[in-house]
Amino acid sequence: MKESSTAPPGAKAQTAPPDRNPHRPLHLHGRFVLLVAAGGILGALSRYGFGMALPAPNAWPLPTLLINLSGALALGWLLEALARSGPDAGLRRIARLGIGSGFLGAFTTYSTLALDSVHLFGAGRGMDAMWYLAASLLGGVAATTLGIWLGALRHRSNHRTPKART
Repeated sequence: MKESSTAPPGAKAQTAPPDRNPHRPLHLHGRFVLLVAAGGILGALSRYGFGMALPAPNAWPLPTLLINLSGALALGWLLEALARSGPDAGLRRIARLGIGSGFLGAFTTYSTLALDSVHLFGAGRGMDAMWYLAASLLGGVAATTLGIWLGALRHRSNHRTPKART
């Protein structure tokens, strides 16, 4: 079968230069590293903005808890939706790396969770610290599970066959 082309006869077809080593790990591809970094910058700025806008009642780290729980929910939904929509390539890979690893990776912050816990323990508020850790860890598992469930539900609802009308 002959390929059709819009190029004039005798002209060389322009193609993207082949990757020198297409099987190298993603973290060695500069464009993917930049994509994750750009998403990370936006995620960190968003976390900072939400952290400043949300109240911290009695110096209890509610902003960090809400940020981490919403990020866990979003990441569970995103990864499940992407996994169910096809192979990790093209726009799905870009979304996974830019939004998942980059934005949501920087938006959620377990280093701040640890620091907040240390501050609560250091201030003699051990019970507050324990509640915070339990809410963060168990809530994170629950939020991620809910996100996965929502991603699966979205996929199932998009692939239902319509019932015949009578």
